[in-house]
Amino acid sequence: MKIVLEDITKSFKDNNVLKGLSFTAVGGRAFGLLGRNGSGKTTSIRIIMDIFKPDSGKVSFDGKYKIGYLPEERGLYPKRGVLEQMVYFGRLKGLTKRDAKRAATALLEKTEAAGYAQKKLDTLSKGNQQKIQLAISLINDPDVLILDEPFSGLDPVNAKILKSIVKERSEAGMIVFFSSHQMTEVEEFCDDVCIINNGVAALLGDLAAIKKSYPRDRLALSSESPGFADVLRSAPEIQSFEKIRNGYAVKLKNENLKNDLLEKLARDPEVELEAFRVAEPSLEDIFIEKAGKLDA
Repeated sequence: MKIVLEDITKSFKDNNVLKGLSFTAVGGRAFGLLGRNGSGKTTSIRIIMDIFKPDSGKVSFDGKYKIGYLPEERGLYPKRGVLEQMVYFGRLKGLTKRDAKRAATALLEKTEAAGYAQKKLDTLSKGNQQKIQLAISLINDPDVLILDEPFSGLDPVNAKILKSIVKERSEAGMIVFFSSHQMTEVEEFCDDVCIINNGVAALLGDLAAIKKSYPRDRLALSSESPGFADVLRSAPEIQSFEKIRNGYAVKLKNENLKNDLLEKLARDPEVELEAFRVAEPSLEDIFIEKAGKLDA
């Protein structure tokens, strides 16, 4: 399964939001759609969902897909029962009442929310309401799942539950779009990313490969040995270094000097080296480089 956007443009009056956006999302690989506020992420999602029509360009699906959508702004009924409205939304998506109730019950079990089935939504915490919203987005077993800020308001335990469910669906071949300002979540969750800037894809591709494409001249070192900073200061391979929480961030004069430095530190009887690794840029570092600082 795949979805292809080709040279998509979209304007609202004088505001040119998308100026030739292209990317491909495939089943089995979670896709992170990133950008600053107003960059066109939501517009892109709505074009994929056929809510908006592009001014030009083409959206291609290799088949007829069911889409599940978890919006950033929640759209459930606070005074209605959880199971009741899950069945209602299931029927809106084409399920029979019986099948909708069966799917809702299974998803409540899966999200560890079965105890809330008969409760009104507004009696639940924000995190548990979020789990119900995710369950509804999955109730018709969609082929494409679009998640907009899915972990907002979740504690670590509930976030782990939701990640597990979504990863399971992705690994089974579902196309999963993930849009968020939480870069650590995207970094952990997504295989491919598209950073939208100025209406086009400023960066697109496999996240691991993108990170590896950066110079390998920065290291993260850790040692509790007395005088370790002096050892680093005297090493001719090192251009600069600074203390960080778990050790030292080191910049080499040349990325080919990694092994020379490692051998030198390993031979030094005064140094007990606990960690030595290449420090790849974080997704937030890459985002700032390509699109500027995250909006508050």
